[in-house]
Amino acid sequence: MFAFLVTIILAVIPPICKGQHAKTCNVAPKDQYIEVGSDTEIVCQTSCVRGKIFWTLNNRPIDGSLSHTINSSHTVLSLRNFTQHSATLQCHSADTEQVLGGTTIRTYSKPRKISCILHYENQAIEGVPQLFTCKWEHQINSSLKINYTVLVSSLHVSQIEICNSHVNTCTSKDIHLSDKIHLSMNIRVTVRAKTAFWESYSDLREFDPYNILKIIPPKLNTTVLSDQLLVEWKGSAVLRKCHCQVNYSKTVSDGTPAKLLSKTLNPKENGRVIQKVESCSNYRVSVRCALDKAPWSDWSQEKTVLTKLNKNDVNLHLWRKVAEPEKNGVREVRAMWREIPSTCQGTFTYMIKKIPYKEHVTAVNYTDTLCSRSTCAVDLNGDAHRINLTVFHNEALLAEDSVYVPAIGESLPQVTEINTTTTKGVILVSWKAPVQPVRGYMIDWTHDGNQYYWKESKYNNATLSEILDKKPYNITVTPLFNDKTGHSTQALQTCSRVGDPGNVTIVSVQANDVSAYVSWDTKSQEECSGAVVNYTVFYSTQRGPTLSPSQNYVTVDSTKQEIFLKDLNPDTQYSVYVKATAHTGTTKSSERLFKTKRFDPRLITALSVTGSIVIILVLSLGLCCAIQWKKFREKPVPDPSLSSLALWPSPGHQKGICPFQAFSSPPESFCDRVYTEGPQRTSTSPLDTGCNGNPAIDQTEEYTDPAIALAPDVQNEKPLELVETRHPGSCEESTALLSSENSPLNPYRSQSSVEVPAPVTSKQRKHVTVKQQEKTAPVTVYVTLNMFEQGQGR
Repeated sequence: MFAFLVTIILAVIPPICKGQHAKTCNVAPKDQYIEVGSDTEIVCQTSCVRGKIFWTLNNRPIDGSLSHTINSSHTVLSLRNFTQHSATLQCHSADTEQVLGGTTIRTYSKPRKISCILHYENQAIEGVPQLFTCKWEHQINSSLKINYTVLVSSLHVSQIEICNSHVNTCTSKDIHLSDKIHLSMNIRVTVRAKTAFWESYSDLREFDPYNILKIIPPKLNTTVLSDQLLVEWKGSAVLRKCHCQVNYSKTVSDGTPAKLLSKTLNPKENGRVIQKVESCSNYRVSVRCALDKAPWSDWSQEKTVLTKLNKNDVNLHLWRKVAEPEKNGVREVRAMWREIPSTCQGTFTYMIKKIPYKEHVTAVNYTDTLCSRSTCAVDLNGDAHRINLTVFHNEALLAEDSVYVPAIGESLPQVTEINTTTTKGVILVSWKAPVQPVRGYMIDWTHDGNQYYWKESKYNNATLSEILDKKPYNITVTPLFNDKTGHSTQALQTCSRVGDPGNVTIVSVQANDVSAYVSWDTKSQEECSGAVVNYTVFYSTQRGPTLSPSQNYVTVDSTKQEIFLKDLNPDTQYSVYVKATAHTGTTKSSERLFKTKRFDPRLITALSVTGSIVIILVLSLGLCCAIQWKKFREKPVPDPSLSSLALWPSPGHQKGICPFQAFSSPPESFCDRVYTEGPQRTSTSPLDTGCNGNPAIDQTEEYTDPAIALAPDVQNEKPLELVETRHPGSCEESTALLSSENSPLNPYRSQSSVEVPAPVTSKQRKHVTVKQQEKTAPVTVYVTLNMFEQGQGR
């Protein structure tokens, strides 16, 4: 049974596979690499569909005329001069637009523009070259690793590989190169580029060995003459014509470009060049050569030479600056001349002579002044003089020059209307010429009054180029005549260039809760700073959302250097900086941080001041109270043992019948007086006599010594109890001493209205009984010593 099933499967599978293969759709070849500009054909197998097909290149339809059908199942697409770097090609069914298959086409290029040279590894020995180097160009549009090989052949040598490289240059260092390359035969060169998917060869290049031979640098020799430089070198050993170049330039560049001298040498000829040079200058000299049509050799070893001083090159160009005369009429004149280069060897001496400028003057005693190298100051009176400069080199006269100094008040012409303009690092000066004819003008300028520059012009304008950047210059123009000079005219001070405004520094930031006061200062470190047009204060929060552009800056004019920033957020960190703007530029200060207050500090200050005032008032009031209390405490208080209590008549008592005066103001009533220590009378009757002297009843009165009456019982240690005590002259009031037992802590002697029998110590007196008047409650008073003092004072 198993064998039968196997037989059936083996019989059925081949027809099935064959049927599937017959219905396959695909595109071939896959992932094709072709050379840029070449042609290619792509086949689309259309067995799985019926009908027409169409092609797309990078999702764009292709012209149908480029494809043709071989049979019902194969269509061929022909691409001519294909130059795209990479493209995706797809085959589609025309009915369903289904993609039947696709492929990728990539292009590559071949190396081109090959150049080669024969050269020497040892640049000191000439002979057979040891090195062969080739360079080429190759457009690489792939990430594939490319191997380059240089193939060389000649008439008698088949093509051989001399070097390999992964970059577009290759050098062969084969010591047997002379066996492979002969200088007598042309060299044919091909470069091969190869990757894992494609291989390309460059076009064949053929070279004449002498046209690609780079000879060794020549050996140089220099000689300095009086005013010339002699350069010599040995020619090439190759018996061919060669071209050479001599390069010389000053070691200290003054803006003059290096100069090249060309020289063509015949075979076996040596080079020789004589060139005029400046005096006392260091020059760099080098030479290179090349065979006809061959590349230049390297430059020879550079040599530096110092030229000699040539007397004809000395131009002193003497000039002077005359200061304002002093009170005694003496003027300081500063003589200036062009300095002889310090590189000139030898000793130089400068002498100034002051010669009075008078006609037909003989036997004048000239005065000589020994000066430094380039400037000298001498004093002159108000007369006209001529200053003469003499220069000696090694005690031999080298050169001399003179200049005229006009007298004070001398009638001489001068220029007018001087105008200055600054542009591109130079100052342009123009002026109006005087009426009298002149031979020229002398323009001098300085930025510090110490170092001067001057130049002569034949026209009424000049360009000053030796200026420093952003410096103020004083410029003077003086007309020149045949043997004299006119008066000088000075222009307004001119800046070589106006710079940015001065440095801005934030001086103070005082923050409140919703506002801040910012002040700044502008200090210029340069003399030619631009004038500030306005200030812009930029501020922003350090956290939270960024402020809108209308809120984060404020602009003020140049007259203000302070501002109040408003509408700030309380308790927020801010940053602020100030930018100064001028017509010539801007500068800005460093950033400053500040934090607004949680509350308005002015409110806190007001509360603090108010609180301070309240505290001061409270303290003042407390101090006053303390002083009054102290005064109260210091009032005299009687000794309680010497005081007594008495019954004071009530305010409702009839006062009209009493002859007594009070001891208080207004005028006292006798009824109000209290006698505490004087003699008192005691009565056994509770009734009093009337104020009018008419007794109500007959009664006896007894006068007792108050000291005895109030003295305590010695044996019983108790005070004696009196029946009744009456003050002389008291009206309708009866009093009785109270027992001290009612108040055991009371130190005063007590009194009571209770009638107690008392021993009789004097005569009894009878009183007429009268009708008792209406009784009122007694009033207890406390008597102090100052009452008596006040009473005595009244």
